[in-house]
Amino acid sequence: MSAYRCALLMTAAACSLLAQPNSSYRYSVKDGEKTVEITNVTYEVTNYDVVLRTTTRSKHVVGDIGMEASTTVEAWKLGTDLKQKPLYAVTAEGTESRTVEGEVFVISRGLEEVEWWSVYKLSSGAHLFDTYVPLVRFSFGRESVTNRYVGLEVPPDDTKDARLKEPHVVAVVSYASEAKVIREALITCDDPKQAALLRSYADTTRTLTESGQRSHSLRVSFSQNYPSPPAAVAVVIPLAGDDLDIAHAQLPPKMHLAAWKR
Repeated sequence: MSAYRCALLMTAAACSLLAQPNSSYRYSVKDGEKTVEITNVTYEVTNYDVVLRTTTRSKHVVGDIGMEASTTVEAWKLGTDLKQKPLYAVTAEGTESRTVEGEVFVISRGLEEVEWWSVYKLSSGAHLFDTYVPLVRFSFGRESVTNRYVGLEVPPDDTKDARLKEPHVVAVVSYASEAKVIREALITCDDPKQAALLRSYADTTRTLTESGQRSHSLRVSFSQNYPSPPAAVAVVIPLAGDDLDIAHAQLPPKMHLAAWKR
């Protein structure tokens, strides 16, 4: 371990001794209902010379599906007294937060049967995008490694964006750097019944992968769940330069891809 890295860890440890609150566990029984409440606090030093404090609070009734949980991520410049106001604080319903490549952090938002994640800029705490498949990261460049982050948002019925309630909408692909969303693209289907099936959390499984080849491309796959036949379909989006090449995307019949802006 380098002397610099060791110094960072020692500083973070010293900061953590001053920090409040502490991790805790509580088990209770009321009217025959068993409840577990847990608070976990973790610390991390990032590439930005920033100390992150992540506090996760959860409450789970034993035997019930889902739980109540919230995650708060707070950031201070390295060496700052953690009793001072943080550079930023992000709180969201979710069970955990993790940093990726020291550039973004991802909060796991799925508290019931549907898994999804929110992605934030580590430098400022600003929200980048949501994804209903695990975040995809890939890199390119020879002299210096450049990371890119990709997600797939499948809008729920109660989405706040009225445009995403349109019956032909399937999903939104988000392509981002650590600093900003570079491009988003909207997947639609001419058949509203098929669009609803492809959006369904219960009936369809979605995957997002990157080609891993010199000529980068993204593949969004949709497959129906058992007992239905898989009937898999895929959307393949090549990258041109540092952008989604929407014009040359490969799509199944009756499906379309178009540029999208929030």
